[in-house]
Amino acid sequence: MSRPRFRTLLPVLIAACAPATTELGPQDTFWRDIDALCGQAFAGSVIEAPDGDSTFASRELVMHVRSCQAGEIRIPFHVGADRSRTWVLTRTEAGIRLKHDHRHEDGSQDAVTHYGGDTDEPGETGKQEFRADSLTATLIPAAVTNVWTMEIIPGRMFAYALRREGTDRRFRIEFDLTRAVPLPPAPWGSPES
Repeated sequence: MSRPRFRTLLPVLIAACAPATTELGPQDTFWRDIDALCGQAFAGSVIEAPDGDSTFASRELVMHVRSCQAGEIRIPFHVGADRSRTWVLTRTEAGIRLKHDHRHEDGSQDAVTHYGGDTDEPGETGKQEFRADSLTATLIPAAVTNVWTMEIIPGRMFAYALRREGTDRRFRIEFDLTRAVPLPPAPWGSPES
């Protein structure tokens, strides 16, 4: 009699002893994939820009995943010799926040800095969207409908993009993750700059 009962309980015992597997959600996977780039730099190119916008045209574009902590990733974005921009990703209770830290060469903050936004949904494993927050609306009233996007295809491509909803303003830079480039100098405002 005890043998049939053992056979019935065997699958339950095996399942109870098996290691638990936790599947990462889209934001956790996105974070992990960017964090895996920590300490590396990659060259990029403009894929889309508004007509007449030459801000990044014909300039060397480099992103450097420079600092990765438990809840924050800092990615300086170098435009030629201009080291004023750093993308700052932070984990929040509701998702991920993107801020733009802009500095002058002496390290002081630009008048327009720390604008950005938060995710308002889980997004996709390789793509997160950040809608403009109230600080952005105050600093840059025209940017109230901005949506920034970051995309990653591990081992292939990282993209930073902007769209202004209700307008034709679109901007996109893609970085080649197949080949790391030499690390750039520290961004302005960093203790080493």
